[in-house]
Amino acid sequence: MEPIIAIVLVLIGYALGSAKLINQGNEALVERLGRYHRKLQPGLNFIVPLLDQVVMEDTTREQVLDIPPQKVITKDNIYLEVDGVVYWRIKNMEKSFYQIDDLQQALTNLTATTLREIVARNSLEETNAARADMNKALLDELNRITEEWGVQITRVDIQRITPPESVQKSMEEQRAAEIKSRAAILEAEGQQKAAIMKAEGTKTSMRIISEALRTIPDSQEVLRYLEAQEQINASYKLSESKNAKVVFVDANARKAPEMINRISLGEARHEIHHSDDEESDAEVS
Repeated sequence: MEPIIAIVLVLIGYALGSAKLINQGNEALVERLGRYHRKLQPGLNFIVPLLDQVVMEDTTREQVLDIPPQKVITKDNIYLEVDGVVYWRIKNMEKSFYQIDDLQQALTNLTATTLREIVARNSLEETNAARADMNKALLDELNRITEEWGVQITRVDIQRITPPESVQKSMEEQRAAEIKSRAAILEAEGQQKAAIMKAEGTKTSMRIISEALRTIPDSQEVLRYLEAQEQINASYKLSESKNAKVVFVDANARKAPEMINRISLGEARHEIHHSDDEESDAEVS
């Protein structure tokens, strides 16, 4: 009875030792007597105890590698601090284990070195304007090398490009100057439009005054009216000032309303007379 129990226990131990459960999204490598034997897929797998050994189990899902800040010198000799993030995944489990030692450290060192080389090819302005192009160049360069490691780089993001404080201050001053320049241009355009509108208004006023001088018999009254109007406008401007003053109004200014009425009456008579002449011409024709 005891031998049977011993055999059963040995079989149970063998079964437990030979069964390997691999989680979904992972793969494992098995060596037999120190040499690569096979790869275990997700699910329940069996190996030969004492002969076989699982030497590696890792995920094939996408992973994130944070690259620490790197000191970089640009093409125009500006010191920058650049950091980024690399998204990668294992495509070939055998290569990732047997072709490179300490895969994540190798990826970190390779990315940092390549990042410094690519940024150094550009000036400070180019690094800020062409970040997407640098991400693509970095992705292509990394995949060219990591293919031998059984690794695929899926995406690279340069997160921050930090220039020195003196350079940041200069950039802020430059942006402020550009904003002021655009504001000055807009203000000049507004003043130009206002001047054009004022000139058009003055032209219209001169045309009306010219017609009034031709239609009113006593044109001297019109001139006195214009003089009085200028004096009234000057008085208004003086009264709006905060400084105390005494304003004298010319006698012609007091007569301005009366002159306005007389000019308006004269224009109305001229319009009636002009209309009668047109009707007479129509009857004759």
